[in-house]
Amino acid sequence: MSEASLSQSAIYSARPTLRFSGQEDARASQLVTAMRMDEDEGGMSRLELRLSNWASDTAGGAALAFPAGSKLALGAGIEVYVGDEAEPREIFRGRISAIEADFRTGMPPEISVLAEDALQAARMARRSKVYPKQSPKEVVEAVARGLGLKPVVAGLAAPLSTSAQLDESDLAFLRRLLARFDADLQIVGDELHVSPRADVARGTLELQLYGQLGRARVIADLADQVTEVSVRGWNAAQGAAVEGKATAGTHLGPGSGHDGKAVLAATFGARAERLSHVSVASDDEARAVAQAAFDRRARRFVRVDATTEGNARLRVGTQVRLAGLDSRFDNTYYVVRAAHLYDTRQGYRTEFGAECAWLGGA
Repeated sequence: MSEASLSQSAIYSARPTLRFSGQEDARASQLVTAMRMDEDEGGMSRLELRLSNWASDTAGGAALAFPAGSKLALGAGIEVYVGDEAEPREIFRGRISAIEADFRTGMPPEISVLAEDALQAARMARRSKVYPKQSPKEVVEAVARGLGLKPVVAGLAAPLSTSAQLDESDLAFLRRLLARFDADLQIVGDELHVSPRADVARGTLELQLYGQLGRARVIADLADQVTEVSVRGWNAAQGAAVEGKATAGTHLGPGSGHDGKAVLAATFGARAERLSHVSVASDDEARAVAQAAFDRRARRFVRVDATTEGNARLRVGTQVRLAGLDSRFDNTYYVVRAAHLYDTRQGYRTEFGAECAWLGGA
């Protein structure tokens, strides 16, 4: 696999294009001066868009481009496409939650909008509720339906347990629940996609240093690595202690080389971690929570923060093969956060953070 070209043309325009109610608005797109779209593991993409609010009118003069009653309104739906204008890709779909106007003497007025994807409703819905003897999948489906979202859940049919949402937003509750079982959630259109981290796949990219990859800062850190994770709890119905333990990773993600456990054991020695802040009611649940905690630590052994040419395919869940760094760090990483940025000075670029459980080299 080699670094793929971002366009079939040697010179192309990567200006973001805007759509309202599914219809492209060329005028609004041309007035965009800056954009930032952020997404992370755990869901909810956030958009900040800045536009010139001054444009020519039909009488040959100039006036506000987005006055009261325009498409840029609180609650309005907005979609953003980026990349080569000949083949744009959607990176954001949501609703406007804030509008800011900026007026300065001697400068054309500007307008900024803030928007969030469909998980905005989950962020704002706060409640207390108990889900007795249900699998994580059943809980996710119930929450999604209550938010008017279509649940698309892979796996997570076990274990059956009682889950309590205590004065939490639906989003915070889902994140906490899914973290126990090493799963992620993302919005795709009006669907809530949930699956174990091991099953998330949003494509593969190759990035070459001094090619499309302009900057990369990599760290291999043993501070959070362990050789064992254990969880203990109490089954009140049976009056018995429950326990689960994980001593090796099962879902460590892409890449190859030496994992953090092996390097830790060879340098500082064994290090065990006991989780005491989680509640578990069976051995199976305790093992699942311990394994999720072990895998989550192991995957963060090597982390990269990087900037590349704007690439709409680079999203949370994408696997990126980095080359040209160093034999220790040339590897395949899993993207855990991405920011798509545009301005009239630097054009379109993508910043991302990714992680790998493996350190290469001798």
